[in-house]
Amino acid sequence: MKPLVVLLVVFVLSIFVLQFFNQKYDTVLAARIAMCAMLCFTAIGHFAFTKGMTMMLPSIIPFKTEIVYFTGIVEVILGIGLLVSNWKVYSAWILIFFFVILLPANIYAAIKQVDLQKATFDGYGLSYLWFRIPLQLLFIAWIYLSSIRF
Repeated sequence: MKPLVVLLVVFVLSIFVLQFFNQKYDTVLAARIAMCAMLCFTAIGHFAFTKGMTMMLPSIIPFKTEIVYFTGIVEVILGIGLLVSNWKVYSAWILIFFFVILLPANIYAAIKQVDLQKATFDGYGLSYLWFRIPLQLLFIAWIYLSSIRF
């Protein structure tokens, strides 16, 4: 829920700030700024809640901590890439792929009831997926429409 709030609040603020400085509404750029901010926000979780994030990965996967740190760094780099004209399309396609491959980790975490902030197994469970799957689809559509389509 927090990433969605960050995305929407930064989007609305960006629209008005861009309008103030450019005398026009640029919703596409505002959408990319919002996605960058949301990705930087979620990347913080990779470092603040590393133990909980590692619990989202099945035990068969090695180097869990390193993967969590790496994906946090990737989120920041790709978020910034959305703001660079020459990189935005490449960053967008990589992010779309990234969100698709994150889905199994979210499903696994829901099945195991992982609470990533507390690093416990008493999270929301499968009901979490009713929110998370549409949210990831929204993120994918948001990235596609703001960085590839326009």
